[in-house]
Amino acid sequence: MKIAIIVNLTKEKAIACAGQIIDILRSAGAEIILPPDCRELFADSGAAFAETIEQLFETADAAVTVGGDGTIIHSAKYAAVTDTPLIGVNVGRLGFAADVEMEEIGDLKKLVSGNYYSERRTLLDVEVTYEGGSSRFLAVNDAVVTHGQLSKIVDFTLGLDGEAISKYRADGLLFSTPTGSTAYSLSAGGPIVAPQLDCILMTPVCPHSLFSRSVLFGADASLSVTVKIPAGCSCVLSIDGETNININETDVINVRKSALSLTLLSVKKRNFYRRLNEKLKEREL
Repeated sequence: MKIAIIVNLTKEKAIACAGQIIDILRSAGAEIILPPDCRELFADSGAAFAETIEQLFETADAAVTVGGDGTIIHSAKYAAVTDTPLIGVNVGRLGFAADVEMEEIGDLKKLVSGNYYSERRTLLDVEVTYEGGSSRFLAVNDAVVTHGQLSKIVDFTLGLDGEAISKYRADGLLFSTPTGSTAYSLSAGGPIVAPQLDCILMTPVCPHSLFSRSVLFGADASLSVTVKIPAGCSCVLSIDGETNININETDVINVRKSALSLTLLSVKKRNFYRRLNEKLKEREL
């Protein structure tokens, strides 16, 4: 079995933990493949090295991320393209998407024996249509269209299947996958959605209304957003907090379920709501 390991190289704990994981998995009979930027740090680890991150995921039977949720989200976009199962090891503080804590890394041997669980996660296809062309993005957690200045409120028009259905005066509109419902959407007042569900969650961000609430759309919904931007203000679309795109009034943002999906692995049968409650308690510290 070929297992890729992706490491957050900005965290010393992640680097040390990755070294232990390599030893554990190799002793279980797995072949380890690392990204090219790990070559210097893990030259004597016995692992092989891919030439590119794309090649890494094309070659691997499964992938392990070592870091936090950001490491998982970044890796998930490559894993979805190649349909490579992914599991995260949390060395950060919260790690909502990570399945394994540092003290549990010995359980990763179950990947080699096949003693694990898997589930599919919905992703979002986000397309920005503008004068002269369009750009498409894959969102694991969320896509947020919001103003560029704190003092300005933007008018948003939300469409469903080609028909305008609602207008919002707010700081932004947030479109989330069920996986992302425990991320920015939760902080914006959105509901918690079981990650196995197949749907799209829309939450207004700081709406200028007493009656604006989150809306849960079916997986076949085709959503669109246009904006009316006040003078002196700008508008930005953010994909998973990683990619930011300036939005103009003539642009149309289309959000729908992606044809791609993400397979996440787990080495233990876990109760999502119990684990979530534990993580939220940690956040209060």
